[in-house]
Amino acid sequence: MTGKARYQAPALTKGLEILELLARASHPLIMSDISSALGRSVSEIFRMLQVLEEHGYIARAEEGYRLTNRLFALGMSQPPIRDLASTALPVMQDLARRAGQSCHLAVASGAEMVVIIAIEAPGLSGFAVRVGYRRPLHRSNSGRILLAFQSPDARAAMLDDIRATGDTLDQAELTEWLDTTVADGGAFAPSPMLTGITDLSAPILVGGIARAALTMPFVDGAANRATTQACTQMVRNAAAAIGDALSPIMPSPIMTLPPRDMEDEQ
Repeated sequence: MTGKARYQAPALTKGLEILELLARASHPLIMSDISSALGRSVSEIFRMLQVLEEHGYIARAEEGYRLTNRLFALGMSQPPIRDLASTALPVMQDLARRAGQSCHLAVASGAEMVVIIAIEAPGLSGFAVRVGYRRPLHRSNSGRILLAFQSPDARAAMLDDIRATGDTLDQAELTEWLDTTVADGGAFAPSPMLTGITDLSAPILVGGIARAALTMPFVDGAANRATTQACTQMVRNAAAAIGDALSPIMPSPIMTLPPRDMEDEQ
C-alpha cells in the first residue's frame, strides 16, 4: 500500500500481515520469527496468532505456525470457481484415463498461476502437480496461457502485476510468445522445473477470454497410451469442451483467486 490509508483497523492489519508473511514463507515460522519479521512485539503477535488459529486460518506444530487451506477453500467456494471446478473435473478425469497421463487446471492469482484441480495419471506410477502449486505467470506454460488469451487491457494489467513483484520480464520476447500461442490455439513447452516432461497446455475460453489453463505434464515412455501429438489434441479438445459447458453460466471478465490464498505445496 502507498500513501495514508483512509481508514485504520490496526487489529485487522496485524492479522493480514501475519497471513501474508506465512504465505511467503517456505517453512513454518515460530512466534519470535514472526514478531521480528513484522517489527511488532511478541504480545501483539501472540493474541493475533491465537485468533487466527481458533478460526482455522493457521495451524501450529512443533516447528512453528503455517497457513491452512482455509483461504484457498474460501476462494474455491466462489460461484465462478465452483462452477469451473465441477464442470472441469469429469472432463479431466476422462482425459487422464484416455491419455494415461496426469493433468491439472490453473487460474490466475495475482502475478502467479495456482493449480486448483489435479488429476493423477492412472496406473501405479506417474507424475502429477499438487493442488496449490504456484509459479509466476510468465514462468510456466499454464501461466503464459492465462496471459496470452486476454484482452489487451487485461494482459497489460497482468504484466503490471508481474513487474510490481520485482521479477525480471523481457516483454518483447514474452509478447511474441504470447501472440504466437494465441495464433496456435495453445502451447507445448519443456517443463521449467523437471527434465523429461513436456507441458501441453490449452486455454479454457469463455467469451474468448482464458478463465483457466488446462495442462498435461506429458511424460514420454515406451508404455505410453498416446503420442505427444495425440495428447496435445486431447488436451485442446477437453479444454474446448469445458469452455463450451461454462459459457452459458459464467460471466466473461477475467476470474482470479485472491493472491497468496494458500501456501505453496511444492
